[in-house]
Amino acid sequence: MTESLATPPLFAALAPARRVLIAGAGGGFDIYAGLPLALSLWRSGVEVHLANLSFSELELVDRDSWVNEYVVEVTPKSATPDWYFPEGTLSRWLAAHDLPSTVYAFPPLGVQTLRDAYRYLIERLEIDAVVLVDGGTDILMRGDENALGTPVEDLTSVGAVAGLDVAVKLVTCLGFGIDAYHGVNHVQVLENLAALDREGGYLGALSIPGSSPEAVLYRDAVADAQAATPDRPSIVNGQIAAATSGAFGDVQFTRRTTGSTLFVNPLMAIYFTVDLDKLAARCLYLDRLENTYGRGQVISRIEAFRSEISTRIPRAFPH
Repeated sequence: MTESLATPPLFAALAPARRVLIAGAGGGFDIYAGLPLALSLWRSGVEVHLANLSFSELELVDRDSWVNEYVVEVTPKSATPDWYFPEGTLSRWLAAHDLPSTVYAFPPLGVQTLRDAYRYLIERLEIDAVVLVDGGTDILMRGDENALGTPVEDLTSVGAVAGLDVAVKLVTCLGFGIDAYHGVNHVQVLENLAALDREGGYLGALSIPGSSPEAVLYRDAVADAQAATPDRPSIVNGQIAAATSGAFGDVQFTRRTTGSTLFVNPLMAIYFTVDLDKLAARCLYLDRLENTYGRGQVISRIEAFRSEISTRIPRAFPH
């Protein structure tokens, strides 16, 4: 791939792809962070499919929707298992906007089982590019940082896809700074991005223009999800959506953040993209997760790794 200032590396990397799978890596509403990218690719004629590692009660979705042992095909007609069903909410929003409305959902799994789920979808849909999306940037943690944020689902997803033979594999993050709530030091995020850049694994940063059709539709989708899930709206996507509209500072939009001081800012509306295989190679504990089959195994192995190491000393941002 020849890089050029005129073409964002994210889109240059995806240019050869005809069928792209965009998947939420960390569970919950992560797939919403991939929506601006999906909208842009759809507009350019690319076939895009959506998937998400799910925290919903998928066992309550009717069995006809389970197209594989580990994959649920969520459509606008899928029964809502509970008041919390981001995949179903997104599917209905997509249908209302005449967009491809299937959202595939994976239950919480280990690396081996989630890889089986991805392999099934890749073969079924003839996917030639996979983009894992993280709401926040803690998926970029290598393991020795002061805090890892919420790595369980993120690194299970990275490990699963790293072991697959797909022409293009990327990770993109939206919501820089949000993971400070979970103790992440963002100077260390930048340090990791610089290291990936030295290794040829950083595909740059790409801002979502606030007045673009992608941003307008994204904000509408986030507002729709907040209305559908008033007791558990996405704090991450709420802040990103606010950032795309030019909001700044302590922008409160849900009682879930009462008592917290938010710092909504333009950096939250920027995609930071890296090569998935190069990110996986830098993770210090991904090899320990390789032979996991359930989420509990992933949790215990990350905890064991963290108990054995000395962490990097966090630094304050100097500017």
